[in-house]
Amino acid sequence: MVIEEITQLVEESVTSEVFGVWFLIGAALVFFMQAGFAMVETGFTRAKNAGNIIMKNLMDFCIGTVVFVLLGFSLMMADDYVLGIFGVPNLEILTDFGAFLKGGNAPSFVFNLVFCATAATIVSGSMAERTKFVSYCIYSGVISLFVYPIEAGWVWNSQGWLAQLGFHDFAGSAAIHSVGGITALLGAIMVGSRLGKYVKDKVGKIKKVNAIPGHSITLGALGCFILWFGWYGFNGAAAWDGNSLASIFVTTTIAPAVATCTTMVFTWIKNGKPDVSMCLNGSLAGLVGVTAGCDAVDALGSAIIGIVSGVLVVVVVEVLDLKLHIDDPVGAVGVHLANGVWGTLAVGLLANPNAPAGLEGLFYTGSFKLLGIQMLGIVAILAWTAVTMTITFLIIKKTVGLRVSNEEEIKGLDSAEHGLPSAYADFVPAVESLDYGYGNAVAVVGEVPMAEAVPVKKMPTFEDGTPKFTKVEIICKESRFETLKTAMMDIGITGMTVSHVLGCGVQKGKPEYYRGVQVEANLLPKIQVDIVVSKVPVHSVIDTAKKVLYTGHIGDGKIFVYDVENVVKVRTGEEGYDALQDVE
Repeated sequence: MVIEEITQLVEESVTSEVFGVWFLIGAALVFFMQAGFAMVETGFTRAKNAGNIIMKNLMDFCIGTVVFVLLGFSLMMADDYVLGIFGVPNLEILTDFGAFLKGGNAPSFVFNLVFCATAATIVSGSMAERTKFVSYCIYSGVISLFVYPIEAGWVWNSQGWLAQLGFHDFAGSAAIHSVGGITALLGAIMVGSRLGKYVKDKVGKIKKVNAIPGHSITLGALGCFILWFGWYGFNGAAAWDGNSLASIFVTTTIAPAVATCTTMVFTWIKNGKPDVSMCLNGSLAGLVGVTAGCDAVDALGSAIIGIVSGVLVVVVVEVLDLKLHIDDPVGAVGVHLANGVWGTLAVGLLANPNAPAGLEGLFYTGSFKLLGIQMLGIVAILAWTAVTMTITFLIIKKTVGLRVSNEEEIKGLDSAEHGLPSAYADFVPAVESLDYGYGNAVAVVGEVPMAEAVPVKKMPTFEDGTPKFTKVEIICKESRFETLKTAMMDIGITGMTVSHVLGCGVQKGKPEYYRGVQVEANLLPKIQVDIVVSKVPVHSVIDTAKKVLYTGHIGDGKIFVYDVENVVKVRTGEEGYDALQDVE
């Protein structure tokens, strides 16, 4: 009997040590999520602001660390707690580090710090491309100093009033994502939309919504994968045994996968094609949705959470943009606020008593108690955040200001805020595609963008009987060039000049969509092919080009026909018809 008791004590000690180490590893994974947020936001916005976005995501954590040491951690997790609302401030971490370590506070400090940084960085995407850097630093400090620590203490300090009621938010759908999401919404409203995003009529009414595609979906996808990877630490770090950890990993995998599939099908049906950037948001939405109840729901419950999240993120992103005209470049509100609220309520609906947490959800037990507590908790957290952050933004707006000037926004925040010519050294800078108009540059002006090519003066026709030469200029998509080249050679074309150009124009065809918004004509890479013919009929060249280039989509290209006065072969000096022949 004694041996069995000793064995049990040893096993419990080993398990405690192992999960203590895993707890800190999980914190490191959550820190790595900063890279994921940075890549998602950078990829979903324009290249001229990439450096500014990286800087913001870096300073979120660094500023957050400073203020969390000074005040945030003690407000959140202090042993002396006032009325279940906030801890008594102390500087034990600075004044008595030995006692701080012996009290077991170090792992808790690191873990809660990286969570705090996550809440702060969510807002960066919704206010991207037009917010002053100094204003962003102030906001980030405020949320990490007391806004997040107080409400998170309600949830995760055992003396917090929500924890005492039985509110369940295992990893932060409410305490982190809803807080970041509601702040992102308030910030996007107060800072205003990006220049050129919404077209206004003469009386100021919005008549058109422009899509502003991100400059690198590849970076956005990289960020999504990094976040998903880090989320296993985000949700799993606080697991208390092997069974709970395994269950959390299962639900943290199923929910985002199902959400992504749902988003893909939904956007495919809605827009005619699956939306890449929205599917990336769908993955994140599923992760946010399952975060509160990752230990409390089963596989079926996590799948249901994923299905709702996959639809919810699309609906919210498009309603904000197309109906409410709130400019959120990365979809932070749809991902974090909408699905943070949904995930919190989903615990009350879908918690399975047989899951590791052992909670009783409405659909499994018929009890409304847990759902009522979850509703009370999410309302309280949102109200606290909305009030404090509204005051914060208003003070910033009235003092240092929230928004950069129009000239700085058009130029790009990399240059204006940081003196950085480009975040992509040695690469061709991005060509601005929005017409900001003149004056105050408040919106795109004009109904029709500039034509794809400048009109060319027609040369005189030949009247002396010499063979007529005709130049056919074809502008097409890069992807169609090889097919065009092969088709031209098949009809007898032996030479052509090929150039890379930028094309811009308006053409009727199948519409393209970016995040639910129809994409307008843009400066896009094109191929210009110049062919001079005499023997080969011009109509054969035109008919062949039309046949191989047509897809029905915007940007299929144009064909221009010119008269040519003469042809001279440099090597031989031949002129006219003989110079045009590529044979000896």
